[in-house]
Amino acid sequence: QVQLVEFGGGLVQAGGSLRLSCAASGSILRINDMGWYRQAPGKQRELVAAVSSGGSTNYADSVKGRFTISRDNAKNTVNLQMNSLKPEDTAVYYCNAAAWVTSPYRKLELWGQGTLVTVSS
Repeated sequence: QVQLVEFGGGLVQAGGSLRLSCAASGSILRINDMGWYRQAPGKQRELVAAVSSGGSTNYADSVKGRFTISRDNAKNTVNLQMNSLKPEDTAVYYCNAAAWVTSPYRKLELWGQGTLVTVSS
């Protein structure tokens, strides 16, 4: 079974830091883009940050300069370091990956189960 499993999240005070990690497992040949999305109560899911297999990154304007995305292609993992957290960063964070898998050979869009990040003021 191909899946994404997330780690991290929790409760932190404003100005604090958290690190989210995500690992892909299963019959994966390669992963193209990996990223993190978030969904706050009553809002649509939005892209937070993404990283290509070549290391190119893309960030939402609201997190630029505060969040850093990184990945390890050999381990099929992606991390999100979140610094200077604000109450408006409170949301469920989802890992996402575009992966080529075997048995049968096909491309899948994978989502993690979500992890809650709560930033108190």
